[in-house]
Amino acid sequence: MLQPTDAEFSVCEALKIGYRLIDTANAYVNERAVGRGIKESSVTREEIFVSTKLWPSEYENESAIDETLERLGLDYIDLLFLHQPCGNYKKGYEQLVRAYKEGKIKAIGLSNFEGKYLDEILNTYDIIPQVMQVECHPYYEQDDLRKITDSKDIKIMCWYPLGHGDNSLISENIFTELAHKYNKTNIQIILKWHIQMGFIVIPGSKNVEHIKDNFDLFDFELTTDEMRKISKLNKGIRYYNGTEEQLEGFAKWQPQYESE
Repeated sequence: MLQPTDAEFSVCEALKIGYRLIDTANAYVNERAVGRGIKESSVTREEIFVSTKLWPSEYENESAIDETLERLGLDYIDLLFLHQPCGNYKKGYEQLVRAYKEGKIKAIGLSNFEGKYLDEILNTYDIIPQVMQVECHPYYEQDDLRKITDSKDIKIMCWYPLGHGDNSLISENIFTELAHKYNKTNIQIILKWHIQMGFIVIPGSKNVEHIKDNFDLFDFELTTDEMRKISKLNKGIRYYNGTEEQLEGFAKWQPQYESE
């Protein structure tokens, strides 16, 4: 996550470069900075897609969504997630549904809700999430989850898209070969793989040159055979394995939001 000063600068620069999706969260405590970066960019609000996430300590706060809007300085949020499957997440989901019906948010998302947690939401509510934000990268393609999301037309948004920066993943021979072929970097090849898989990908950086490189993906296409070769890297390896104890801790933690 980016600190407020970095977030404001990075958001402004990214929007100037051509990015149009900005992802943040209550827990990143930089929503005000993101809002400032949006305003400083001079890009119109209608062109920007903003996603953020409610933290578990906010699930029972009836004013949480309005307070999130106030921090961002926005009239609506394009996509709002529940960040973690803990605390009173049913109450949190009901808040999302209500805000969706009121037009305060344009789409509903779940972050890290896999297995039994996702099943419970899908089996309880008539309005289901449009987006699932989860760990996803060439070492962990989310095969089981995609069987569910594909059947429900739920899009996957990937965090840790580069495998938490694991050099073993980034330096795989297939990425090096393709980087040479297309005159790109290994990271650009991985990000292009995400796009061609149909994933929403959200690489984070505060380095302007990296921000530019991460956007420079639209002048080449990986072939079907190259995509197939990359899929052979799928090892079922993930870098984050949450525990029930961690979730209990998340439910008790309260973000200390950035002041005005």
